[in-house]
Amino acid sequence: MRRTSEIIETVDTISIHANGIEFEVDTQGEGDRLVLCLHGWPEHSISWRFQMPYLANLGYRVWAPNMRGYGNTDAPKGMKHYQLENLMEDVAELIKASGANEVILLTHDWGALIAWNFAMRYNDVISRLVICNVPHPVPWMNSMTKGFEQLMRSWYILFFQLPWLPEMMWRIISAGRLIRGGAAARRNYPDEIVSLFDENASRPENQTAMFNYYRALLRGGGFNRQRKLGFPKIEVPTLMLWGEKDIALSMTSTVGTEDHVKDFTIRYFKGISHHIQQDAPDEVNAMIGAFLTNETVPEYLDLKD
Repeated sequence: MRRTSEIIETVDTISIHANGIEFEVDTQGEGDRLVLCLHGWPEHSISWRFQMPYLANLGYRVWAPNMRGYGNTDAPKGMKHYQLENLMEDVAELIKASGANEVILLTHDWGALIAWNFAMRYNDVISRLVICNVPHPVPWMNSMTKGFEQLMRSWYILFFQLPWLPEMMWRIISAGRLIRGGAAARRNYPDEIVSLFDENASRPENQTAMFNYYRALLRGGGFNRQRKLGFPKIEVPTLMLWGEKDIALSMTSTVGTEDHVKDFTIRYFKGISHHIQQDAPDEVNAMIGAFLTNETVPEYLDLKD
């Protein structure tokens, strides 16, 4: 499939061998300070197109890999390859391959789910953590037991556990139009971006890999194993950015996060969708920039109010 560099001229695309597979990695900027961007489901590294040049201009080297099973990154067959432990090891090995002296994780959706757990299990590897629209495991579990709102929103997780049926459904759905259709700023998702999302999600091996993330988490026991290990308090400074117009995750799933993170900042975005870094890139970038330079993170101004 096409590389991000074929769409965005300032981005280079390289191949990195890590944890036994080949990763397609978009890269921009130079230096020993690395921002590793982890995308979500059912996306692609191009979802960081607005953040990469901004961070490179701040003096960071930015890597945005296509995670296993996405883009031109290898898609091993079998649910076992998508266990949460494997996904965390992918992150650890990519960081090791980078040779960076300082590492910031910038994450969204499934990338953020991996990052929450990574920050607990590899707490001496990263210096800062940025989470976009995925709750910490404990507040998420709490939200599932308090009322039916989050439980009803999470129906798709159970559907994705089924064999072959989700893949069959996915053949008639446009991933790109699904993302753009729920966006607050649809102009930020031009047709060429929608087409790349569609191309990424249309390959059978990619489709099964994407669903295997969810299957390994529940059917494969990944979440239960992490729960048994416990969820130690995260020590690294953490910024959480949350689009309130998230159809899959309620704001109640963020309540209490501060009890599980030593140095925690959260900002809510009224009217912005789950895909926050694409919906409100200027505001997201400004907040990340302030966070990385130890300045006060600004509040989000809803210009429609």
